[in-house]
Amino acid sequence: MLVERIVTYGRMIKFSHSVFALPFAFSGAALAALEGDISLVQVFWIAVAMVGARSAAMGFNRLVDRDMDAANPRTAARELPRGRISPGAVRALIAVSSAALILAAWRLNPLCFALSPVALGIVLFYSYTKRFTWATQFFLGLALSVAPIGAWIAVTGSLDPAILLLAGAVLAWVSGFDIIYACQDVAFDRGHGIYSIPQRFGVPRGLVIARVLHAVSFLLMCAVGVRFGMGVIYAAGLVAVAGLMLYEHSLVKPDDFSKLGVAFMNVNAAISSVYFAFTLGDVLWR
Repeated sequence: MLVERIVTYGRMIKFSHSVFALPFAFSGAALAALEGDISLVQVFWIAVAMVGARSAAMGFNRLVDRDMDAANPRTAARELPRGRISPGAVRALIAVSSAALILAAWRLNPLCFALSPVALGIVLFYSYTKRFTWATQFFLGLALSVAPIGAWIAVTGSLDPAILLLAGAVLAWVSGFDIIYACQDVAFDRGHGIYSIPQRFGVPRGLVIARVLHAVSFLLMCAVGVRFGMGVIYAAGLVAVAGLMLYEHSLVKPDDFSKLGVAFMNVNAAISSVYFAFTLGDVLWR
């Protein structure tokens, strides 16, 4: 049935994880609205571009990693290794999703359209990095940091270095939580030649690096507030984000990953959503 196939595709690309990047894209758009007008049409095409980019990236990741996923007990039940979806169907999904990104960029403005292949290249390239560099988590962070930059360009038609503060915050935040997520696969990664920060430096040091990155992310969010003249509502959001980050790190220990799912999905979804809600609230109040 059609609904069942849609659900299967959604599970494969972890559509629920869109909550990580999409709120930061909308945060970038909200900040851009301080510089000029923004329309609901722009918001719609920003959402289409984000969903297209992320679906293409996740489909591509599942496609190129399908043999690796089949060998890993944690991921062997994913849709491609189990044969629930064919490689050809995933290729079609990647093509359609990429086309959606490019169409949305074309509908937004010429600069978005010109840069859309660059954005697509960045988000697709990440899938190969775990094969040759322990810095793979930073490449994932880079891929998601494109979200607020793209939204800013979508609204303003130009790139202002100021939005790079938020992009840097996203890069550090995503890199940090992906380090935490990668800790559960260290043994498998070492046995199969897969690179990651925990694989290179060990789990205890990896968790320390994740804490440092999240501290950097928080400081950059503070810098965003200063640069854009944000007020008390934004500041309240930062307090909530700091509390959530501290809670996330309290859930994961070098010898205990039993709460990693909560730390990865629930807490990080809350961080991105809270940040957007308070950023939007501050912008609307002003």
